[in-house]
Amino acid sequence: MLPGWGRNGRFVRAGTMGVSRILGTRTAWTTVGDGEFFCPGCGGDRNYQRLTGRRRFTCLGVPVMPRGETGPVVECAACGHHYSADVLDHPTTTRFSAMLRDAVHTVALAVLAAGGTCARTSLETAAGAVRSAGFDDCTEDQLAALVEALAADTGRIFGEPCGPGLSIELHEALDPLAPHLAPAGREAILLQGARIALADGPYTPAEREALTTVGAALTICADDVTRLLTAARTPS
Repeated sequence: MLPGWGRNGRFVRAGTMGVSRILGTRTAWTTVGDGEFFCPGCGGDRNYQRLTGRRRFTCLGVPVMPRGETGPVVECAACGHHYSADVLDHPTTTRFSAMLRDAVHTVALAVLAAGGTCARTSLETAAGAVRSAGFDDCTEDQLAALVEALAADTGRIFGEPCGPGLSIELHEALDPLAPHLAPAGREAILLQGARIALADGPYTPAEREALTTVGAALTICADDVTRLLTAARTPS
């Protein structure tokens, strides 16, 4: 192209205009999967396509030379943005709600089983926490029956320290959830368990051990677990 004056009034040298129109790259995308994910751009659950691509140099818009592969990427069906594949590690809103509900339910059962007596005040506090987490129909009697069934199934005696089986259940429920909770959210779950334990009196050694296991599964450091359990005993 000959030199001359551009539209913005600046002098343009030869060869600096139109090159991008002649040479470029193009990516041909191939869909290799789909599903639902939490889109960080939209801020909610959306459908997605998982894509891999092959890049090529183009001349006058015509692909002429391979330039290698790219991806995989995740494309939101709503906003069209591309994200790295690790965005799929974040649970959808629906999945996160289910994980949180199951976590609160498991913690409530563990603390009740550790308490030994399943006093009515503890059952009422536990049922309220579980209902707030999403089990709308949960009742005190249902929780009491589940605790009894748990003890019968494991041969465990009420009030015993948190055994390997119960510890595994707590970790299975809490380990996948912890990375997706803010510190305040992790502390809230532990404090819910503490309030259940304190509903019928001071912590028993077994309740404290169960709550310590809860704190560890939620990646709360030991000092913060002690601080939170102490603070829960102080009337607000």
